[in-house]
Amino acid sequence: MTTLKKGDKAPSFSGLDQDGKEHKLEDYKGKKLVVFFYPKASTPGCTAEACDLRDNFERFQANNYELLGVSADAAAKQAKFKEKYDFQFPLLADEDRSVIEAFGVWGPKKFMGKEYDGIHRTTFVIDENGIIDEVIEKVKTKAHADQILK
Repeated sequence: MTTLKKGDKAPSFSGLDQDGKEHKLEDYKGKKLVVFFYPKASTPGCTAEACDLRDNFERFQANNYELLGVSADAAAKQAKFKEKYDFQFPLLADEDRSVIEAFGVWGPKKFMGKEYDGIHRTTFVIDENGIIDEVIEKVKTKAHADQILK
């Protein structure tokens, strides 16, 4: 699906979070950044994944990581998701899919025999200089923090 791989320069992106605040790749220079793409806010798998990251947030901070969630949901839906589960990290409301497409995670999917286009659950770990350190395509929603913080 995604053509980005370890060692590639991360796409320069810009997107608005649940509160309308802009986030750009440059904002995170000097820190490690975890950009996790998920299909839909408040669905079981996405909730399990984001809650696992929330529950391990202190571990991420201790290792100089920032977290940024991205889906094509509207800002209001992202805000509800963030508030309901008390996430400490921003969620981009990428309705025009500019960030999603920049990272190459939009494409054909299959569910219950039906084919459709959607977001592939993928996580990118970006180093302090904007270089992709890891691409996780087989996300374990209930143990995702451990996949990142090996």
